Amino acid sequence: MTSRPVIMVGFVPVALTSLAEFQPPGSVIVIEEPDVIRKRDVAEKVRDAPVARGVIPWEYQVAGAADAFYNTHSDLDPVAIAPLQEYATPFAARLAERFGLPGAGFGAVELLRNKALLRTVTAAAGIANPESETVTGVQDVLRFMSAHPGRVVLKPANRQAAVGTRIVDHPDQVEQAWSECVLQDEGVMVPDRGFPLHMLVERYVHGHEYSVEMLVDKGEQVFANITDKVLFAGDRPIEAGHVVPADLPAATAELLLDQTRQVLRAVGFGTGIVHCEWIVTDGVSYLVECAGRFAGDGIIDLVERAYPVELVRAFWTLLRGEPLPHPLPTRAEQAAAVAFLHGEPGEVLHVAGLEEMTSAPGVVSGYLGVQPGDRIRELRSSWDRIGAVTVVSPTAEEALRRAQDATRLVQVKVQPAAPDTEHPAADQTGEATA
Repeated sequence: MTSRPVIMVGFVPVALTSLAEFQPPGSVIVIEEPDVIRKRDVAEKVRDAPVARGVIPWEYQVAGAADAFYNTHSDLDPVAIAPLQEYATPFAARLAERFGLPGAGFGAVELLRNKALLRTVTAAAGIANPESETVTGVQDVLRFMSAHPGRVVLKPANRQAAVGTRIVDHPDQVEQAWSECVLQDEGVMVPDRGFPLHMLVERYVHGHEYSVEMLVDKGEQVFANITDKVLFAGDRPIEAGHVVPADLPAATAELLLDQTRQVLRAVGFGTGIVHCEWIVTDGVSYLVECAGRFAGDGIIDLVERAYPVELVRAFWTLLRGEPLPHPLPTRAEQAAAVAFLHGEPGEVLHVAGLEEMTSAPGVVSGYLGVQPGDRIRELRSSWDRIGAVTVVSPTAEEALRRAQDATRLVQVKVQPAAPDTEHPAADQTGEATA
């Protein structure tokens, strides 16, 4: 008898690998946008995965897509449905509702997907948010800066991976920043039809950034981790690394966990996992954003190594409506860190040092996503990073130091190029956004 399938919405290669550890062969159905299937060769990659049953092309990022899919494929009888990418969260939540399965809840993820709505709803629940406004052009941004002197952040309300996000220091920079931020092409990672433009301007909050990864069952916390973030220098808030668990005073850690629980209550989140980002300054935690999906950037791998915990397996267990066989750990046994690489924009002439990087002390995995002839793009989003290395160590400080040291063992020689104009995203790992 063929087992009931699980459905993953949005193709992420590492997710298929993870599912193969506990799912029987031929039990995973992938739903992906037709354009993305074509551009990323998804059909061939799914065929090569024994755990997969197949891929169903569907324009899942349009209104009504989940209900139309249910009416077309009501005989699938899945046992669980989950989003594996940011843009898949509304579809997966609604489809789970239609099949009568556990999920985050369509209303909750609609709020999480829209950063402007999330600010309105969470502020009403007493959660600290920076001043923020929806803007449609340069003049709106200038008016906001006049009313809120100082640095601001210009960003989309509906995108991922820091796409279209920039810190603006002075009104003289607004026109150029706007022209750059509205270029939001994610290349092979998104369908060709594009996204509507929804921009926000917000007061810049100076502080340290963290994220909370929380597994939730029927609105209640089952597991939580706090990740420390390291950013690249410059006016693009792009992660250069992550450390699990964050080395924090107990009071700060509990503040972040409590605030994340408040976000879940504010939006009415059901069952699943969230990745909420915070900036802490002067004892106040300001909400940056919150996603109703797995964290990207390899954070889940760090969590599973540090505690250790089978977080992916626990997530799918809850989405099946089944109880966990045992409580999940509350403290990490070691630390894990990931550091990302970037290089000078231009055409790659020569690469060296990958073997040295991956054999450095504490390194458990690493990759370099460019080779001679490839082009390194200006660092405008997470998609523009060119490699990563993951390290396990006894302490967070040592893990981060070893990861950063390992990246310095790689040399990438380029022929410098003019700044990008179209700036499309390449397909490297399929998991960029944190």
